[in-house]
Amino acid sequence: MAEEEKKVNTEETPSEEKEKKEAPKKKDAKAELEKKLSEAEEKLKESEDKYLRLYAEFDNYKKRTQKEKDARYADAVIDAVSELLPVLDNLERALAVEVSSEDAKALKDGVEMVKKQMTESLTKLKISDIKAVGEEFDPNLHNAVMHIDDDTITENTVVEEFMKGYIYNNERVVRYSMVKVAN
Repeated sequence: MAEEEKKVNTEETPSEEKEKKEAPKKKDAKAELEKKLSEAEEKLKESEDKYLRLYAEFDNYKKRTQKEKDARYADAVIDAVSELLPVLDNLERALAVEVSSEDAKALKDGVEMVKKQMTESLTKLKISDIKAVGEEFDPNLHNAVMHIDDDTITENTVVEEFMKGYIYNNERVVRYSMVKVAN
């Protein structure tokens, strides 16, 4: 009987046998699930990276198109104002004439109002005068058409302005100032 008990003890029960047979299957299933999980996580990372890159690219596109739009607008303003500046120059020339009769003074007052209206319109368009006389010569703003030798004036100083210059938004020159510079 002792031998039979040993036999029974050494023999496995059917449920233990079943567990031993299913253990490798469970390990394989677990390994496969872990593999699928890591593949899914990798796909998610790739998708997130792709999304972030696409978002950044779209954001850059929006910024670039806004800059291009602003540049086109600035070009249009500069082109239009460039065509109107000779009219403003003529208004200033008309105002420089000395008049004595009452009719001429009334006409000059009217011209003054038109000039004021035009300069206000230019200000709304962000067009401003370029400072010239008494300023240091700047080739980015001034066009030197004459030079004089004068020891009483600091070198490279603008002494006379022949034609007024204008700048858009304090960045882009609409028309350079034509000036005389002291050497």
